[in-house]
Amino acid sequence: MKSVYDTIAAIATPLSSSGIGIIRVSGGESIKLVDKIYKGRASLTSYAANTINYGHIVDGSGEIVDQVLVSVFKAPHSYTGEDTVEINCHGGIYVLKRVLSLVFSTGVRQAEPGEFSKRAFLNGRMDLSESLSVMDLISSSSERAYRNSIRQLSGFLSEKVKILRSEILREAAFIEASLDDPEHYDLDGFDQKLCFSLNKWKKELFLLISSYDQGSLIRDGIDTVITGPPNVGKSSLLNFLSGNERAIVTDIPGTTRDIIEERVVFDDLVLNLVDTAGIRVTSDAVESIGVRKAIEAKENADLILYLVDSSVQLSQSDIENISALDQSYSIVLLNKSDLDTVVENDDIRRFFNGLVVSFSTKTGQGFHELKDCIDKLFFDGGLDKDRFYITSERIYNDLLDANKSLDLVSRSVANGLSEDFFTSDLYDAYRSLGYILGEEVSDDLVNKVFSDFCMGK
Repeated sequence: MKSVYDTIAAIATPLSSSGIGIIRVSGGESIKLVDKIYKGRASLTSYAANTINYGHIVDGSGEIVDQVLVSVFKAPHSYTGEDTVEINCHGGIYVLKRVLSLVFSTGVRQAEPGEFSKRAFLNGRMDLSESLSVMDLISSSSERAYRNSIRQLSGFLSEKVKILRSEILREAAFIEASLDDPEHYDLDGFDQKLCFSLNKWKKELFLLISSYDQGSLIRDGIDTVITGPPNVGKSSLLNFLSGNERAIVTDIPGTTRDIIEERVVFDDLVLNLVDTAGIRVTSDAVESIGVRKAIEAKENADLILYLVDSSVQLSQSDIENISALDQSYSIVLLNKSDLDTVVENDDIRRFFNGLVVSFSTKTGQGFHELKDCIDKLFFDGGLDKDRFYITSERIYNDLLDANKSLDLVSRSVANGLSEDFFTSDLYDAYRSLGYILGEEVSDDLVNKVFSDFCMGK
């Protein structure tokens, strides 16, 4: 039976050939158990906390398995809040597996996904919102995502939520006290005071809630479909943006038959690029499947980049497809602008009132303008570097629930209801905000949250 008191271990670095690999061991017996397979100048149990110690890992016969540096952390000053040992091995796959096997032979069990972070939460080393930021930090692929995760991990959101909860609880407690002891607590003018507080709280919640759409794009990237007729340069655009020959490029229309995906990062901008088959009527069975997939990809995209060959006249199919684009999430690229062009921006704007960029996958012309257009569509012209963005759907829903409860309080005040109607909804808002910190959450929810973490975290 697995217990939170077990001593656990897992490889905390990617399992691949590298200069170094780390095995993390945590639990009340971690130092004593690792000492069974460690040989150094002294016993691990004698080493001071927060030290790195040179030695060897040996097997049962005393044979040296690896030359290591062993870090010792003692409760509560460790990531998990427990005694923790980190074995810094050479990064070979076989070496790491061999050392981990020896760790298990001492009575340590395999850590479950996210169990180290779960213990950090249970031991009060971080609240639930900070725990969620750990995986965001690990998976961050842009400067903005990284900085946003660091701010949440450092307690930026937690502090805001704690202040809100404290203020809400104070008002709810005052109402209850006044109802229990009206001689000493006066509710005259309290409605106006509460309205002022409600407006302040809802404004702060609105700033957090309204950041979620952009926050999810910062974390996950913008699902971007490159589409248009055959042979306009869709695969060339994918290769240009990704910086490598990801897609086959030829002068033969219909070369791309299937979906090709690539993730690219430009500073704060992350695009999940999808190159699709050229959209046209075709009798080729394989190409037809590719065209159908291209249409499906367009329907699920956050952003559509529709390419036009600006060196040839627009076809009737182009005109129909461009006219059908939604300008709120589409950009038309006039590709091959390095050639003699016959299609200009004004020609496109007869059918499409959105963003149009002259572009060349050969020279890079229009790249910065394209990036500015994407910023304009999704980030109001650019990301606010001083703003914090909500990236977790769970936290977003908890904020929505808290805001709904405060809306009910506002309605009660507006309808002239007595103060005892306010407290129930105030406490609901208080509880919803508490879920963000991990208060009053069930064991099942905690287990689900941390099960999405990687094994060594």
